[in-house]
Amino acid sequence: MTDTPFPGFSNATLDDTLVNPAAYADDSIHDAYTALRRDDPVHWTQPAGFRPFWSITRHADIVAISKANDRFINRERTYLSPIEAENWVKATTGDTHLFRTLVDLDDPLHMKLRRITHTWFMPQNLRALEPKIAGIAKAHVDHMASLGGTCDFVNEVALWYPLRVIMMILGLPEADESRMLQMTQEIFGPQDPDVVGRSRILTQGLSGPEATGNAQVDLFALVQQFFAYFGSVIEDRRANPQDDLATVIAQGLVDGEPIGLLEAVSYYAITVTAGHDTTSSSASGGLLQLINNPAEMAKLKADPALIPGAVEEMIRWVTPVKHFMRTCTQDTEIGGKLIKAGDGVALFYASGNRDEAVFDDPFAFKVDRATNPQTAFGSGVHQCLGLHLARMEIRALFAALLPRLEDISLAGTPQNSIANFVSGLKTLPIAYHLQ
Repeated sequence: MTDTPFPGFSNATLDDTLVNPAAYADDSIHDAYTALRRDDPVHWTQPAGFRPFWSITRHADIVAISKANDRFINRERTYLSPIEAENWVKATTGDTHLFRTLVDLDDPLHMKLRRITHTWFMPQNLRALEPKIAGIAKAHVDHMASLGGTCDFVNEVALWYPLRVIMMILGLPEADESRMLQMTQEIFGPQDPDVVGRSRILTQGLSGPEATGNAQVDLFALVQQFFAYFGSVIEDRRANPQDDLATVIAQGLVDGEPIGLLEAVSYYAITVTAGHDTTSSSASGGLLQLINNPAEMAKLKADPALIPGAVEEMIRWVTPVKHFMRTCTQDTEIGGKLIKAGDGVALFYASGNRDEAVFDDPFAFKVDRATNPQTAFGSGVHQCLGLHLARMEIRALFAALLPRLEDISLAGTPQNSIANFVSGLKTLPIAYHLQ
């Protein structure tokens, strides 16, 4: 390394950029990732207001750590949070997390909980849902056609489509859609006032706590909403089982005993949040890249067989989950650096998905990319449980949209959400003609 390994950055500036939600909104985060992959891919990071950690930015190291789940655990620190927020969670709950979701836990409990729904999320089971998902996709394209040739694709289509799929598979009533949208948006979007404001507008007239502006207080109130709502779902499904995923979770067993309330509510929370925002962001971000790359749009419209590969490219490009944290349990060398027991590591998936050593021309969007080992779904035992469903949903949406799309262009400036954990487009104004 040279004396100035990060052109355009001081060490302090680069470290602060890695945790800065605004850097994910304006895409300047990729300048930081590129500098790190080139000069210091395993980088000791000390941003103001955060506990130090190692930034892992190369694809190979991200995959290696993800698969070494015995040496790099989840439960101590799953997300990048300011010290103040971490201390508040511990003081409030006595634990390191507000929920106990699959991504917050380690084996053996993690795997015992994962097995409850593992079979349900397998392709052979999901195939039975394809006609229903295709119908939901068509309904949203029909809705686009009814809007007179202009819309905000995020707020009219991309937010609602995966939400309605999730509501369908859980067996939840349509009347609860706005409440569910509010909860899923605010759990990931508290750093962005636009996201919170939008969700509050959508839920006007519904009962619920008013936003206070205090991030911790509002987040705890939101968690309480999850417990109130899904506590009722659990009670109902245990008394009145249905043919839906909500029943599978409510009646799940761990070591022969019914799943606990905290674990059950956490299961619903990760299902509705991870299955909503990530799919929404991939679909809207994918459409934006097709608009920005008309030659790629033409390829896809001419050959629908390219849609599955195009969906994989959309997911690589957007990488809705920007990072997860791990904690090292024993001294381990990664990329020539000694990571000590107790050190935190941040796996920056969006950086891995632009790694020049893995992806040919990584900053180009290619619907027919030949090799695409994208890291957006993670690797190892914590690989995304709903990855097959997410792919199916996005395929269905573009299979319904592209044959009817005569032309499309931007009708304003797209904007990304301000968030350093899960983020994507919050607006995508478009003008179009549909058959």
